Amino acid sequence: MPSAPGNSSGTKLTIQACSLDSNGSPTADGAKFEAVINPESYKREHGINYNKDTAEGKLAPELKFSHYNEEKISFDFVIDGTGVADAVNMIRSPKEVKEQIKELKDIAYVYDGSMHQPKPVKLSWGPMSFWGRLTSMGVNYTLFKSDGSPLRAKVNLSFSEYVSPAEESKRAARSSPDLSHTRVVKAGDTLPLLCHEIYRDGSLYPYIARENNLTDFRNIPLGTRLSFPPIQALDIS
Repeated sequence: MPSAPGNSSGTKLTIQACSLDSNGSPTADGAKFEAVINPESYKREHGINYNKDTAEGKLAPELKFSHYNEEKISFDFVIDGTGVADAVNMIRSPKEVKEQIKELKDIAYVYDGSMHQPKPVKLSWGPMSFWGRLTSMGVNYTLFKSDGSPLRAKVNLSFSEYVSPAEESKRAARSSPDLSHTRVVKAGDTLPLLCHEIYRDGSLYPYIARENNLTDFRNIPLGTRLSFPPIQALDIS
């Protein structure tokens, strides 16, 4: 029977350091941190960014797709140094809290000189798999020995999705307004129609006319090659 979130038995949440090949694609082949006590839950966020068209005369701004935001994941879990959780999991030599925190930081937080940045990591827990970079880490110490050494800590981690250049190119191919395009004018073409085809917004034609140094956008000679830059690169001013 699958373990429930927070259950100390069964599949464990793991955080593993990754190397990058020459194309920037990650491989989970580095040191691994395994949670003794799984999180009770985790939060996975998806976001879309829109530009607002606030042209004069419109009663409300029109939202126009710009790009997808990176996916994010966050969760809390407990690091225990009392030995109680280790006994349940039949671990004979429990590690101190400070040692477990150091292992976690070495994997996901510490600057890697060969990459000139912290390493990306792979998060795994049952069916959950996520490639990302640590964006924040909070540690709340909750139980202590008589000398002040921590016996237990609640750790909050947040990660942003890591996307390799190859994967980014695939995603861009699914979002045509973010790519450069060229079109050869043929019979029946008009600049507003071409803008609608590429950007889903025919009102952008004045900016495309300016990009292509057109003096008369209504009478474009057949065979003219027009450039349509990514929508973010348009000089809309």
